[in-house]
Amino acid sequence: MRLQTFSSSTSVEELLVCINKDGALILEGLLDDKDISQFRKELDPYMDATKVGGDDFTGRATTRTGALIARSTKAREMVMNPKVIEAANQFLAPYCKRIQLHLSQIIRLKPGQGKQVIHRDRWAWGHYLKDVEPQFNTIWALTDFTEENGATQVVPGSVGWPDDRKPAPDEICQAVMSAGSVLLYTGSVFHAGGENRSNQDRIGVNLSYTLGWLRQEENQYLSCPPDIAEQFSPELQDLLGYSMGQYALGYYTAPGKPGEHPECVTPAHAVRGVSDGALGGEELLKETSPVSDR
Repeated sequence: MRLQTFSSSTSVEELLVCINKDGALILEGLLDDKDISQFRKELDPYMDATKVGGDDFTGRATTRTGALIARSTKAREMVMNPKVIEAANQFLAPYCKRIQLHLSQIIRLKPGQGKQVIHRDRWAWGHYLKDVEPQFNTIWALTDFTEENGATQVVPGSVGWPDDRKPAPDEICQAVMSAGSVLLYTGSVFHAGGENRSNQDRIGVNLSYTLGWLRQEENQYLSCPPDIAEQFSPELQDLLGYSMGQYALGYYTAPGKPGEHPECVTPAHAVRGVSDGALGGEELLKETSPVSDR
């Protein structure tokens, strides 16, 4: 058993056919050596200063470095990759009006890191979501992912399994891929970090997208506050969560003296001064109004 591998020129429609069937795939050639070098130059100091995890799940020989969007120009380019964004939007469209960034994290498996327990990323919200796919995830390989250095374990076709189903060894494969490739996978597919039996670090970048009306795993408003996010494009600001998640979800009123700030504005006001008074009510009415038969 193995994951299907596609070139970067493959259509989004073809990728989604595989994603819906297997729950995961490998997309080759999204980064070149220059891209990886820039990313490493910008973020290696933060990664090198990160301590290993404090429990078995996060990894006692694994480092996890976040706030990538605030810290790296290359990370911002990666998270806005047109093909990945289009695939994420189409995949999650049945469950939301807009998507948002769920987390950004460098995951480094150091030599000696054992296998992570098989799990679903959607368990971040517990087991409360039923009949909803909440996530579209990516792991970008900054080093080669090999069987020896802990390439991600994946259970193809497990998206419809009950939560308590345990995969047999022959149902698990590894996302073996070259540096610059990306593992695309859903929030429902069973997977886990592999065992690093090599003498080198295995480094990947986890960029994950979720439904606009769910809480993010990485709090982007704290990792990338308005004074940083205001420098970004409106599209990236919206992806970080500086937009309404749905009708009336996410508005705020800035603290201040009476009349100093407008009341009940969208999060976009914090980063680009948008305050037209609209909170999405017209969209709600269009969805709920009965269709006239006249």
